[in-house]
Amino acid sequence: MTWLIRPEQPGDESAIAAVTEWAFREAPYSDHTEHHIVAALRKSGALVVSLVAEQAGQVVGHVAFSPVQISDGASDWYGLGPVSVIPPQQREGIGQALIREGLSRLRTRGAAGCVVLGEPEYYGRFGFIHRPECILKGVPPAYFQTLAFGTPEATGIVTYHAAFGGTTES
Repeated sequence: MTWLIRPEQPGDESAIAAVTEWAFREAPYSDHTEHHIVAALRKSGALVVSLVAEQAGQVVGHVAFSPVQISDGASDWYGLGPVSVIPPQQREGIGQALIREGLSRLRTRGAAGCVVLGEPEYYGRFGFIHRPECILKGVPPAYFQTLAFGTPEATGIVTYHAAFGGTTES
């Protein structure tokens, strides 16, 4: 079965929350607040790119991108995440399609780059790499990765939007 990747539309909020909550429900590395993060990003206007995967009229996946701040003053950098796919359809390429389309839209917006906290092997397929010069405090360094869309690379401490709570530096 195929799916359609499209921007979030008014009325998708509850479906996105349900998909996100379900996707992370059994994840041992999760604090199970991802659906609240997406809602808080949306409410604050920080959900810059929000895409859904729709299949047979149902939302089956979602990806969010929001601005991050970097201590070197680099601008136009974004954080990827959360990315969610309903468990019965994980490992079918939906998450990859959402991420690729989201990164493409960031490039079109003129973004300088993107950061992600996640599995290096998975996110490496999109071009993300660990750079010791770019830091997210409180996480294993190898799991924090960057993808520059040009030069120069960002260097310094990254701060996510306050909606992320535990991964936000004050």
